Amino acid sequence: MAHGSFVTAINCMDGRTQLPVISFLKEKYGVDYVDSITEPGPIKFLARNQDGNTIASIRKRVAISVEKHGSGVIAIVGHHDCAGNPVGKETQLEQLEDSANLIKTWGYDVDIVKLWVDESWQVHEV
Repeated sequence: MAHGSFVTAINCMDGRTQLPVISFLKEKYGVDYVDSITEPGPIKFLARNQDGNTIASIRKRVAISVEKHGSGVIAIVGHHDCAGNPVGKETQLEQLEDSANLIKTWGYDVDIVKLWVDESWQVHEV
């Protein structure tokens, strides 16, 4: 088992979202580390559940975080001005919900949280 406590963030690769999400999760859950799983617009892939290679890669990395690091939380992130998923906030909020529903089917006994990063790079739980 890893030393320290962990949560998992499935986040966009966009560097503007990284530190706000890490800070939010560390403060909210009082953990030492955030395992970051990044893709360009990951909620687009998870919500559609069509790109098998991308989803398998995300799932493999989630497994390491949960099974090896003992993460008890998986956060899924959408954000303003996403180049990898250039759709509006309302669509991304729907994608976050669909992504959470897919991840629930993976069978982990963890909390799944949905986060939105706004145009000021502030993190909000949705």
